[in-house]
Amino acid sequence: MISFSCKSRLKEDSKIDKLVQQMTLEEKIGQMNQVMNFIDTMPIDPYFYNLIQEGKIGSVLNAYSPEMIKEMQRIAVEESRLGIPLLVGRDVIHGYRTIFPVNIGLAATFNTELVKEIAKIAAIEARSEGVNWTFAPMMDISRDPRWGRMVESCGEDPYVAEQMAIASIRGFQGKNGFNSNSIAATAKHYVGYGAAIGGRDYNTTLIPEAELRNVYLRPFKAAVNENVATVMAGFNELNGVPTSGNIHTIRDILKNEWGFKGFVVSDWASIKNLEVHAYAKDSSDATIKALQAGVDMDMCSLYYLDKIKELVLKGSLSEELIDDAVRRILKIKFELGLFENPYANKDNKLITEQALDIAKKAVIQSTVLLQNKNKILPLSKDINKVAVIGPLADAPYEQMGTWVFDGKSENTVTPLKALREYLGNKKINYAPGLKISRTRDKKAFADAIKAAKNSDVVLLFMGDESILTGEAHCRAKLTLPGYQNELITEISKLGKPTVLVIMSGIIHMIEPYLEQVDALLYGWHPGTMGGPGYVDLLFGLESPSGKLPMTFPRTEGQIPIYYNHNNTGHPASDESWVRMYDIPLKAWQTSLGNTNHYLDYGFEPLFEFGFGLSYTEFNYSDIKLSKETISLDDSLIITARIKNIGGFKAEDVAQLYIRDLVGDIVRPVKELKGFQRISLNPGEEKIVEFILYPKDLEFHNGKKWLIEPGDFHVWIGNSSKATLMSKFELK
Repeated sequence: MISFSCKSRLKEDSKIDKLVQQMTLEEKIGQMNQVMNFIDTMPIDPYFYNLIQEGKIGSVLNAYSPEMIKEMQRIAVEESRLGIPLLVGRDVIHGYRTIFPVNIGLAATFNTELVKEIAKIAAIEARSEGVNWTFAPMMDISRDPRWGRMVESCGEDPYVAEQMAIASIRGFQGKNGFNSNSIAATAKHYVGYGAAIGGRDYNTTLIPEAELRNVYLRPFKAAVNENVATVMAGFNELNGVPTSGNIHTIRDILKNEWGFKGFVVSDWASIKNLEVHAYAKDSSDATIKALQAGVDMDMCSLYYLDKIKELVLKGSLSEELIDDAVRRILKIKFELGLFENPYANKDNKLITEQALDIAKKAVIQSTVLLQNKNKILPLSKDINKVAVIGPLADAPYEQMGTWVFDGKSENTVTPLKALREYLGNKKINYAPGLKISRTRDKKAFADAIKAAKNSDVVLLFMGDESILTGEAHCRAKLTLPGYQNELITEISKLGKPTVLVIMSGIIHMIEPYLEQVDALLYGWHPGTMGGPGYVDLLFGLESPSGKLPMTFPRTEGQIPIYYNHNNTGHPASDESWVRMYDIPLKAWQTSLGNTNHYLDYGFEPLFEFGFGLSYTEFNYSDIKLSKETISLDDSLIITARIKNIGGFKAEDVAQLYIRDLVGDIVRPVKELKGFQRISLNPGEEKIVEFILYPKDLEFHNGKKWLIEPGDFHVWIGNSSKATLMSKFELK
């Protein structure tokens, strides 16, 4: 008996077959063409109007208004020969109208249910204005904070990226298939884009096959397993072959090995970029190489529209390749229900109370407490005067962060506004000190210093304007721009209790600030509800529970630095690190011990992956394993006791790490294999439980996947420096 789902699939395939049979070659090529209308006025520009009417556009992106989207769909559905609806793409990256923390901040929540809910809200809001396809989630592994696009990533760990990708896709698309509130998701950028040499966007990437499989491809495989609708080929070259023309990664791995059923879209004009890379000699060559590699839709270079017909007629391209691409694109359009209803879902609302509540919760759970000397935080509401200082204290546009096309400044609640609402305006001494984050003068320092002197506590809101993060916005020097450093120094001289909140999309080298301030909250760019979220944290209505999704270096010279590195043959330790200024005069060359460290900065980061303080303390103890030995058809239960030994109700993120002690290739010193959020009252304790399967121990040796027998270590704790350890054997 055929199940209902199989019947539906057969019916859909039949519809696609029937439609493809009716299509001319030109109409097929049109489905493979995505274009942006650069004229933002109505009526639709005549050139663009004619392209849609003639069936030469399958998708549009970044349309300027709901009215324009509706009109373009009307033309496609009512005036083109076959009435095929358009896919309407948009960069719905961390919210649509309700803006949530930037993606690196969402990763810091270690809360997949929250991330799923955020993607669901974004989808509902986008669909309300006719957008039915997003270019998210981004799942590039980012180990270099100089790379501007780390802000869109989930950080350095493939397991976190996997889990966040799954959560986002379920939120955007729905767990059990599309509905009228869903939008198609895009797994991007395929693949290795985050490994750009020097952290410079678009730069060369060199990744051995084993590392490609074990680290960079893992989130994409998880996305394919979750039935992600589309995959975006990246800008970068990978081991000498641009990823938008890479047969090995797209055709061989993604489509053939993994069985991906959706379609592959190029990044913006990345097919044209094959010429710039010097991989293709002209537009015809670029078209052939991209299509043969498996790129089904051309974003904005117009090469497919201009060249495919000529190449098919000449015999340089098979029409079977075109048919396969068109079938994949039509499949997504049918699954989204666009043939039944291509227009906006007007029942959906923007910026609901529920959306704002979730946005505030995301701010609270994403913010990471890195320092709290003498437990200065939380503050008392009974405080007399509070100085609010810094260029990000009242910058509604900037706190939304990068890749915000549809958020509105008027909907954003800044820290200053939220503090005035919570404490009353009379308690606030506001003086920004700097007009914007890049201001390089001290004209307003005097007012800021005066405000600080006349207050009981100083709140510094420092960071970056949104334009200083994101695509092509890479930084070689990761310090606060403008004269923010100087302002922090001047305020610190006053001896006032001082709290620094950093609002950014990147990692700053914050070690100098730790000596100058009492507490430091890393808040990322928090989005619409940044202000209320920070107020709840600063005044103890909530305890910080965010954890670092990337290792924080002490200096740029340590980059790249990440927790899941290999051991090397000369591993460093505190005992083996000889400080540069402690070296005896005329010391013999090998007398320092020959270990893997820097003479000036050692081998440890400032803060490790997974780190984050709370207003309470948690104690981990009693790690237990269900077995000491497991087989390939078995599983292992690992438990530990976690107790809140402080005086504040709070949440912690329990983290499970393993180490494969001996492998066919060298394995990392630690690998994250699980995490859970645990809420505990003062004095309360719980047993946290993780299940580990032999499949979780699998790795690729550059040639094939292996699950090797041998000894393993396992840890449970609240950062990658977890010390509560046990061991087991796989037979």
